[in-house]
Amino acid sequence: MKMTGKIKTVFVFAIAMMFASNVQAQEATKAATNYDQGFRLGFGANAGYSTSDPYKLALGADARVQYDLSKRYSLTLTTGFSNLFVSKADGEDLGFIPAKAGFKAFVWNDQFYVMGEAGAAFAVTNDYNKTSLLLSPSIGYASKYIDVSVHYEHYSDFAKVNNNGSVGKGVGQVGVRLAYGFKL
Repeated sequence: MKMTGKIKTVFVFAIAMMFASNVQAQEATKAATNYDQGFRLGFGANAGYSTSDPYKLALGADARVQYDLSKRYSLTLTTGFSNLFVSKADGEDLGFIPAKAGFKAFVWNDQFYVMGEAGAAFAVTNDYNKTSLLLSPSIGYASKYIDVSVHYEHYSDFAKVNNNGSVGKGVGQVGVRLAYGFKL
């Protein structure tokens, strides 16, 4: 059986492409396994707006330790201090210490990410002895040193005032975090 010149060329080209793609895949695998895993430390400032009465403004500061599992996935631990300010003069502000663990996944260009955190919020002001479950999804942008994110935080056990004036549970806030971070 004779092969024509065009069929031989296509056959040789197809075999060459299989070997070339195999070499590229091995190089990509080697690069992924040699990723420099490590820790990062970041210090941030938070500002937000409470979605529950009697609180309105939320301000805080935090420190976050991040361990990079790979170039795209990281584990986080975050703590700091936050304060929810009341809107009326007769109420009391609520200050608390959040302690959260989370998972960060970079989804676009290794800079844009989504993150989910869960933990506890320990009230420390005004003789308010409550600890609340804290859940916080966020989206953000991170460069080598700067991290900017938008987040929602929900405190399931903190008291709020319902529309009818009764007291309920579950305070939330929408906020922005601006942070400076670096490798350790």
